[in-house]
Amino acid sequence: MSEINSKPVHSMAFRKRRALNWLTLGVTYATMYMGRYNLSFANKSLSDNYGWDKTTIGTIITAALTIYGISALFNGPLADRIGGRKAMLIGSIGTVIFNILFGLGAYLGFLGTGTFLLSYFASIWALNAYFQSYSALSLIKVNSAWFHIRERGVFSAIFGSMIQSGRALIFILGGFAVTVLPWQWVFFLPAVIIALMSFATFLFVKDSPEDLGFPVLDTQDATSGDTEAITFKYVFKKVFSNPITITIAIAEFCTGFVRHGFEQWFPRYMQEYQQLALDSSVFQKGALGVVLAGIAGAFIAGTASDWFFKSRRPPVAFIGYFFQIICLAIIWVSKDLNLIIIAFIVNSAAISMVHSMLSGTASMDFGGKRAAATATGMFDGMQYLGGAAVGIGVGWLLDNFGWGSWGPSMIGFSLIGAILMLKLWNATPSKSGGH
Repeated sequence: MSEINSKPVHSMAFRKRRALNWLTLGVTYATMYMGRYNLSFANKSLSDNYGWDKTTIGTIITAALTIYGISALFNGPLADRIGGRKAMLIGSIGTVIFNILFGLGAYLGFLGTGTFLLSYFASIWALNAYFQSYSALSLIKVNSAWFHIRERGVFSAIFGSMIQSGRALIFILGGFAVTVLPWQWVFFLPAVIIALMSFATFLFVKDSPEDLGFPVLDTQDATSGDTEAITFKYVFKKVFSNPITITIAIAEFCTGFVRHGFEQWFPRYMQEYQQLALDSSVFQKGALGVVLAGIAGAFIAGTASDWFFKSRRPPVAFIGYFFQIICLAIIWVSKDLNLIIIAFIVNSAAISMVHSMLSGTASMDFGGKRAAATATGMFDGMQYLGGAAVGIGVGWLLDNFGWGSWGPSMIGFSLIGAILMLKLWNATPSKSGGH
């Protein structure tokens, strides 16, 4: 295990400019979440309007998550070469365009129904997912140059809370839009907000401290001190051939099934199984609890990782997987709505713990600032490929076996993730990528 130096001391000017950088980038990423999870709030409306069953709706989800997963694997190396700022601008502008186009599908009924509209919605949402795939890897790429390894756990907690704020906005906005406005406004409203933050990113975000005249920050990560040109061969050697990053990627596949199995379907679970309207006080309070728990989970994970586990990420991810197993079991067997809502809330915290540690932080550590986007693309891409199965797969399960099959369908994946984190318990980055 490599020795990690203590936290560096920064000037006030550096800290202020870094704050502007990550705040702008973080809010932009948060708003992009609005343009990603808004589909879950239109899920039932699309079924009601077009007579589609859950398997059919799942086709749209699977198409998008598959494209996201594959795209992230390829866009990571691209972002490492062009820089995170440009990659985020590409992603956010594309997200605006395809959210608008998805909403405009509501006016295309005169061109036909059934297969035509399904193909339209699936294609548009898949293209939205392509541009969404730039978001996480762009954010990690930029911030890997601004944060020392001993700062990244707590920093990821801050970013985790900002991401959850994007979910909070769509929970509030989505619940309102589908009950008061036509469903297409669930896509139009986020597009406007994302467009504004895309412009702010153009104005304020810089790729690295040296772009603003500050000294180069030695981040003490896996590529610290490297001078080799950033080529596809270089990032392949640093990321795709490293046993630690490969193991994390497999764990992220499991994370994806659980995360998206939960997030893509739980609003509809509340509507159909628990008979709750999305604008009801019970749902709104539960949704708020889910968001706040996600924020708390990220802060708990980041703080524990940096201070208790000395910047080791796998132990915290293991704890997250462990709590997922317990919560999903409760959702599976319990008939008590209050207990189920509590399980939802704790499960959200557990998912956030894993996500912030692996996609948000381990990618910076083991990819290093020179290959951070590639590592993020690999981890996030595998997560979304795992999530792709929750579209058609979970939709088919629900159509054929009902909501009783929902909880147990995810438990096995949490268990596999937990076992893999035990294997990596003491892993920290070194220049050779070892532990």
